[in-house]
Amino acid sequence: MTDVESKITTRADAYARARARARTSARWIACSALWLLGAVGAAGAAPVLMISVDGMKPEYVLEADRRGLKIPYLRSLLAQGSFAEGVVGVWPTVTYPSHTTLVTGVSPAVHGIVNNAEFDPERRFKESWYWYAREIRVPTLWHAARANGLATASIGWPVSVGAADVDFLIPEYWRISGPTADLNPSDRFLIDALSRPENLPEQMRDSAGLYLMGNDTSLHGDEIKTRFAIEILGKHKPALMTLHLSSLDDAEHAHGPFSKEADQTLEAIDALLAALAAAANAADPASVVAIVSDHGFTALTHRVNLAVAFAQAGLMAVAEDPETKSPRITSWKAQPWSAGGMAAIVLHDPGDRSTERAVGDLLRQLAAEPANGIAAVRSGSELKALGAFPDAAFLVVMRLGYYAGTSLSGEQVTAIPAGHGGHGFAPTEPEMRAAFFIAGRGIAAHRDLGVIDMRQIAPSLAAILGVAMPGAEGAPLRLSR
Repeated sequence: MTDVESKITTRADAYARARARARTSARWIACSALWLLGAVGAAGAAPVLMISVDGMKPEYVLEADRRGLKIPYLRSLLAQGSFAEGVVGVWPTVTYPSHTTLVTGVSPAVHGIVNNAEFDPERRFKESWYWYAREIRVPTLWHAARANGLATASIGWPVSVGAADVDFLIPEYWRISGPTADLNPSDRFLIDALSRPENLPEQMRDSAGLYLMGNDTSLHGDEIKTRFAIEILGKHKPALMTLHLSSLDDAEHAHGPFSKEADQTLEAIDALLAALAAAANAADPASVVAIVSDHGFTALTHRVNLAVAFAQAGLMAVAEDPETKSPRITSWKAQPWSAGGMAAIVLHDPGDRSTERAVGDLLRQLAAEPANGIAAVRSGSELKALGAFPDAAFLVVMRLGYYAGTSLSGEQVTAIPAGHGGHGFAPTEPEMRAAFFIAGRGIAAHRDLGVIDMRQIAPSLAAILGVAMPGAEGAPLRLSR
């Protein structure tokens, strides 16, 4: 056993001691009484496995009978655990901001991960996503657990590269977005180097097989992540594990929500979830399993390329790149930053009031034309209350079905072929609601939590672990029996 493994095993052993301390620590109870009100308290401290099924709408489970879905494990959670009718997410309802809220309990403007991809005004950076945990500005659930001597693990979770508070880490990261066959075989060394302990996937190769390469959002990719998660649960017994499964989101983007392809994918995922829950309970019978998602989904009908209007209005200069023969931005005063069903508008000079007025006039004109699919234009002053895009001058919120496109030239509005799905729309839209199902020792059975706020999930899971997240914006849920 290496020194690193020895230290991590010591943390895992500390979990039992932490549970005993939590039962008798009057001081902890006194300090945490307010935020623990109604949640599973210190006396029920238990390990937590949080699994994100990317893009899972609650209706998949709540309406499984009507839809003919064969998802026995997910359906069992309705009787055996507590569940939300829907989870109101964050602005925007896209993967990386949402997953960061799930482990921090605060809005994107507070935790700092405000979109999937970073703002890249000249579009010079390839795949410039918010990969790195150091960009999260607030303590995470991983930090709260590890600070209390609990072992932590995470596989495929967004914004986890370099997460110092995760003992067993295989982060989500890719060098090339696309099929794994497009990657150089030596790129396998990249995920080994980014994992903790270093080369963790390679160390598990004999027992769990080869880890996935690149951005493999297929069901096969989820099966691989599940194998590695089960192996870590059995061998290291972390008190907290987070796992991200992404194939349902992939199927819904390609074929739409509740399509035959999406339904079949979720049925396959259900079997993975059952195996994961069994592994967690084998590692510790007191385990609690939380199944969450990051956003809902809706059918898409049109793509609205706001940048075309900005270029026509002289707010952006676009020219043909001599090498690629494709349009590129040569200068800009203001431009849209797409986030699926909405787009933030960023000024090159935030203090340029003349440009701000021109942008406001343009957006009002665009919103007045129904064909542009704009539901609302929010001002920069309104964004603070939404917890979104703190550096933006405006936020363009699209109507359901209208995606904020990224093309720099061509038609401003184009049709999207039938059968495709998307998200990123206002979290106030019921179609964008995420899911929350939880079961395990101490969790109330068949409890309908109603519609909850995504910011309530992290402090609720912290309470189950017996640790505190005082900075969370949401109140813990009433989950105890």
